[in-house]
Amino acid sequence: MESVQTIKQRFGIIGNTAALNRAIEKAIQVAPTDISVLVTGESGVGKESIPKIIHQLSHRKHNKYIAVNCGAIPEGTIDSELFGHEKGAFTGATQTRQGYFEVADGGTIFLDEVGELPLTTQVRLLRVLENGEFIKVGSSKVQKTNVRIVAATNVNMFEAIEKEKFREDLFYRLSTVDIHLPPLRERQDDIHLLFRKFASDFALKYKMPTVKLTDNAIQVLLKHRWSGNIRQLRNIAEQLSVLEQNRTITAETLRSYLPATANTNLPAVIKTSKSESDFSSEREILYKVLFDMKSDLNDLKKLTMELMKSGNVKDVEKDHEGLIQKIYGNDDFEEEALEATEDTAELLSIPEHSTNIEETSNTDKYHFAEEIEEEETLSLQDKELELIKKSLERHNGKRKLAAAELGISERTLYRKIKQYDL
Repeated sequence: MESVQTIKQRFGIIGNTAALNRAIEKAIQVAPTDISVLVTGESGVGKESIPKIIHQLSHRKHNKYIAVNCGAIPEGTIDSELFGHEKGAFTGATQTRQGYFEVADGGTIFLDEVGELPLTTQVRLLRVLENGEFIKVGSSKVQKTNVRIVAATNVNMFEAIEKEKFREDLFYRLSTVDIHLPPLRERQDDIHLLFRKFASDFALKYKMPTVKLTDNAIQVLLKHRWSGNIRQLRNIAEQLSVLEQNRTITAETLRSYLPATANTNLPAVIKTSKSESDFSSEREILYKVLFDMKSDLNDLKKLTMELMKSGNVKDVEKDHEGLIQKIYGNDDFEEEALEATEDTAELLSIPEHSTNIEETSNTDKYHFAEEIEEEETLSLQDKELELIKKSLERHNGKRKLAAAELGISERTLYRKIKQYDL
């Protein structure tokens, strides 16, 4: 069995962090078997190196190795890409095509970004993992394949399972062995080492002197969060190599190439749940206000009816203390109630010299109340008629435009026009 150091040199892996070494050790140990492996880690940490190591150290090394980026293939064609299709299976299928699982028979398939697979494709993949069987798109014939699957993802698979975006049974079938690669910010001793390697490579590539960092620039390099990991570090090294005339890079120069929003290696604040949109929030608040207003209005109606029935402010105040406190707060209820009673009496045409509301019979009260309700109804009808007239005038009698403005259907508007004889 080859050593970790030998494998690093063979595959161009730089770094000596314990977590990186452990990941390579696991890859070496699992390579001679046919166990499925799931490589996890953030985007840009170099997950593609692990399946190459596993394939080259396995008994399949003389057969095909195919790397597939699942996130880059459209959902409508991914089944055809992976499993193949028969001639005429869909529009454009002018001939039978072999899929990756058929081509890589006896070899290894690396499924990068496996968390992006559609659910229907996940079912097909599960069948391949369980018994090596698959069916081409547009075919009914079951075919066998003998492939080693190594998958990789930067997605939190447990969250994806919880949200029903990834099958739990497929996850456990893929992750028989889980190999995790640490992010660059957790490999402090490797950051400057990687930068020097990249700077040296680009100096050779572009035929110019190698850029070097001052001590202060090295500290800036180490403190940066590197959310893009090794890929981001490589890009920064290439930019400095090509653009900077002065081959000694200061801290100030380096900072100008780093994103302004993430210049320090501080803990990131991550929102664990998505809030509702601003529109939804405003709508919820509006609904609550309307319901509260309706509740207050009902309470006020109830209190008014009690006053009309009893005519005794003191008794009503005693029996409905909680309700009064809710409506009037700390205001003087007795004074407000007397004023309201006088206003109500005037509204109901009760003679001014009558100070006790009990002098009016209950029948009269309800009769007057019905008259008020009828007047309100008539008033609403007048308003409706006025709005319809104005809208029709604005749109030169075009019912469709008027209905849209009023927020009603054209059929309803037509019925209203007939009702009001417009």
